Amino acid sequence: MIQARSQRAFERAGTVLCCTRYGNVMCSRGSVIPLFIDQIKRKAPITITDPNMTRFLMNLDEAVDLVAFAFEHAEPGDLFIQKADASTIGDLAEGVMKVFGETEKKIIGSRHGEKLYETLMTREERLRSVDMGRYFRIAPDARGLNYDKFYVEGSVATEGEEAYTSHNTRRLDVDGVVEKLLATDYVKEELEGRPHIVEA
Repeated sequence: MIQARSQRAFERAGTVLCCTRYGNVMCSRGSVIPLFIDQIKRKAPITITDPNMTRFLMNLDEAVDLVAFAFEHAEPGDLFIQKADASTIGDLAEGVMKVFGETEKKIIGSRHGEKLYETLMTREERLRSVDMGRYFRIAPDARGLNYDKFYVEGSVATEGEEAYTSHNTRRLDVDGVVEKLLATDYVKEELEGRPHIVEA
């Protein structure tokens, strides 16, 4: 599917370089979900850094859809971001326990450099963003070096009102997290006792 869409994009205008940006894909190597599941199965406490920390939640199908959308709609230099759901780490842990069983929770504190929330689009990028429904398209910064716009003509807006973060996107409650978990192949395979490979 991706190959066919990329071929159509190439035929439309030649090679187009663009980017997609997102957080960790659910149940991938960087995801805490497999750790939570393993801790529950071992009847060990779930280790939570900060229950109020928020993270974007994106499954593998959504990641593929984002890349396919970029293939079809990109202009040179564009950046595409999905309007992703998010949850607190506390609600994520509760959701995993609701699916796999109760266990104790242990707050271990955040690690060095770990942020309270994820930022997918800065205030500067927000100013250049175009709302395309499920996605944001961010055009490259095409400002020239004519500083008269700043010093002669007055101020020029260079930032939007707020960045796009896991704190200000749509926040899932525990039931919403459970619904999202049950849609992932990794969780389905775990519940059915089938072996699986963690996505890279």
